[in-house]
Amino acid sequence: MSSAVDVENPPSDTPSAPEPRRPGDLVRTVIRGVGQTLITFGLVALLFVVYELYVTDILAAREQDQLSQQIQDQWADAPTVEAPAPAPSAGAPAPSPAPAPTPETIDVGLGEPFAVLHIPRLGEDFDRVIVEGTAQVQLAQGPGHYLDTAMPGQEGNFAVAGHRVGRGSPFLDLDTMRPGDAIVVETELNWYVYRVLGDPATGDFGTDPSGIPGQQIVRPSDVGVIAPTPGGGTATSGAYLTLTTCHPKYSAAQRLVIHARLDGAPVSKASAPDGPPALNG
Repeated sequence: MSSAVDVENPPSDTPSAPEPRRPGDLVRTVIRGVGQTLITFGLVALLFVVYELYVTDILAAREQDQLSQQIQDQWADAPTVEAPAPAPSAGAPAPSPAPAPTPETIDVGLGEPFAVLHIPRLGEDFDRVIVEGTAQVQLAQGPGHYLDTAMPGQEGNFAVAGHRVGRGSPFLDLDTMRPGDAIVVETELNWYVYRVLGDPATGDFGTDPSGIPGQQIVRPSDVGVIAPTPGGGTATSGAYLTLTTCHPKYSAAQRLVIHARLDGAPVSKASAPDGPPALNG
């Protein structure tokens, strides 16, 4: 058997020349690269949104559980039930009523929990542990108390900040608050009931005799809302509570602000371990 060789088309070891690039190839390559880059950026952005909206809520809920346990441990030795007064003997004068509770002195370090915020309007089970400080590391745990503002029940402005969206979203629905709504602050010894300023009958936030609106939307730079008298400088004219959060939702362009005033004397936890009636709305 013999093999024949194609003498008309002999094999060649020389590689064939590359096919010339057509003018549209470069454009298609650039478009493909840009498209892949945009898809990558889109996926990264989507993952970031999922993290901010959902994962941080899970982490914040875990932080709140830990803070709640921590603060309950701190309060474990506080009295919760008053000892019954002895019955007066026959003919003896009636005992004088016990003095009304006064705001306790609270000494707390940065980042430490010291109170629990209850807002019935935001849900029967709405309770958030408040920590000292409003830096991001504190607000990632829950609502934070503005440094150098009043403590619960004290004359001045007890001011608290919280995230609107993400990191537990404690103030997500703060815009649903109405004049007269109760905001209850629980400390180791007392309950403090604040009421949102305005006219409960009409829902008008701007009719309080103090001139302080129950709700404001301000610029982030407007620090007057956490002044001792909100908007009134350093002079104190009562015991107020101010809540601040971002506005609108998913934006930090402005601040939504709620102002409330202390409604009566503190309620002792010894006499009301389950809380005041305002806790039910």
